[in-house]
Amino acid sequence: MVAANLVAQDKKLDENNVFEVDDDLTLLKSAAIYGANASGKSNLAKALNFMRWFMVNSSKETQSTEKISVERFKLSTETEAKPSFFEIVFLMDSKRYRYGFEATRDRVVCEWLFYVPKSRETKLFERKLDDISISKTYKADGIQERTRHNALFLSVSAQFNVKIAEKILDWLTNSINVVSGGDIGKGYTVSCLINNEKKDEILQLLKKLDLGFGDIKVEQVEVTVDSLPSELPNEIKNFILKNGGAKATLIQTLHQKFDNQGNILSTELFNLDVQESEGTQKVFALAGPLVDTLKNGKVIIIDEFDARIHPLISRAIVELFNSNETNPSNAQLIFMTHDTNLLSNKLFRRDQIWFAEKNRYGATDLYSLAEYKVRNDASFENDYIKGRYGAIPYIGSLNHLIDSHA
Repeated sequence: MVAANLVAQDKKLDENNVFEVDDDLTLLKSAAIYGANASGKSNLAKALNFMRWFMVNSSKETQSTEKISVERFKLSTETEAKPSFFEIVFLMDSKRYRYGFEATRDRVVCEWLFYVPKSRETKLFERKLDDISISKTYKADGIQERTRHNALFLSVSAQFNVKIAEKILDWLTNSINVVSGGDIGKGYTVSCLINNEKKDEILQLLKKLDLGFGDIKVEQVEVTVDSLPSELPNEIKNFILKNGGAKATLIQTLHQKFDNQGNILSTELFNLDVQESEGTQKVFALAGPLVDTLKNGKVIIIDEFDARIHPLISRAIVELFNSNETNPSNAQLIFMTHDTNLLSNKLFRRDQIWFAEKNRYGATDLYSLAEYKVRNDASFENDYIKGRYGAIPYIGSLNHLIDSHA
């Protein structure tokens, strides 16, 4: 997310799509990652999700005999026995931090935390196997002996109230939202609407994106036999009801009902999960996290961003981030996509476009369009489809796929 030293064809992009941290550092507000299926795009989100989980939970979730859930690269003899490497550089309280670790399935091999208090990077702690050296600033004496071989020192430090560690884990938990797989943030959107938090902004966003309804109604309802899924065995239904029952969240969208003259007669409530499209359900789920990210200057990472969403809605969401007006807190959006409609020099600078491509050995290379000598007025979309930047599937001839004599 560090901006390159380049100028966009449209000067508005240089004004809106980046923001200055200080004289030496300018950051991007959004970045798109393109690549063929199975090119490794999703692994970026998965790796960050694992890194965050391990940083927050390794001291309390893992027992001394438990394996660490790293996944080695299996397609090379060189990497089979090597540890997995994770590192994140981030800004917290206007200071730059660099934290990372290397781990195998059996143990943390090394771990480090540095920061820049003024102008020079300074060590807070450094670990090699079980040997941990700490600075006076970190204030974690005596915690080294309490750190298991399969737990992170940062995680243990936070558990023992080391302030810097606590702040880092709090920042990581609250400021970065990774949206991937089936987890697309629906629970957060629902809780916002139930608790009247950011409700007006969420409803405004959903209305502006033209999803065809005028309002949303969210309520907690008692579960009855009739409301439980029909395929659920009777024993389970009875068990649920005998044990105090359960509450379910009912989300309904409000639609206008017309007579044959086109006059509005009344309104109808639709069940979001049953009567609305999968695209509408996804936009609803994303609405809460998007509003929270923009409002509080956070970071959101969305895998399969374009799946089930119209290209104009995808573009509108990107434009929310690439704007000084709608993104005054400098929130950041990183997304993985196949939507080439977004590959435009009217929407992105070259350093905001990234490609993931597997080499002949099955390893993923991640590179930026800023690394290419490209004219500012070039059609990024056309050139990408033609294969000039790589990161596309090379499809063989399908002419004789179906035997006509079969």
